Amino acid sequence: MTNEKQVIELTESAAFRVKEMQKHNEEEGSFLRVAVHGGGCSGLSYGMNFDQNKSEDDFLDEQHGLKIIVSREDAPILMGTKIDYKQSLMGGGFTIVNPNAIASCGCGTSFRTAKVEGTPEVCE
Repeated sequence: MTNEKQVIELTESAAFRVKEMQKHNEEEGSFLRVAVHGGGCSGLSYGMNFDQNKSEDDFLDEQHGLKIIVSREDAPILMGTKIDYKQSLMGGGFTIVNPNAIASCGCGTSFRTAKVEGTPEVCE
């Protein structure tokens, strides 16, 4: 599969964890969709899910044996983003480093960029 455009970088550790999740959810062969949604304290939040279908408006990339898709609408917001998976004594989780984010919420899952503010929610 050819690289149409690399929008995000997925580390080997993150790819391994995603493959485990695909197997557990019987989603082997699905695309990993990385997306941005409105909401959160800062206006935007990240989303990752499995998708059986690729749209003509999606960028397609393959990294570490995973097919990754990002919509053309989300691509400018996610360009250069690195997704990793870290395991510690307290558990594990995905970490997302987005060079386009200029502000983020204390929860670490919400952000905004210089060009896109999103739709902030009231934090409680």
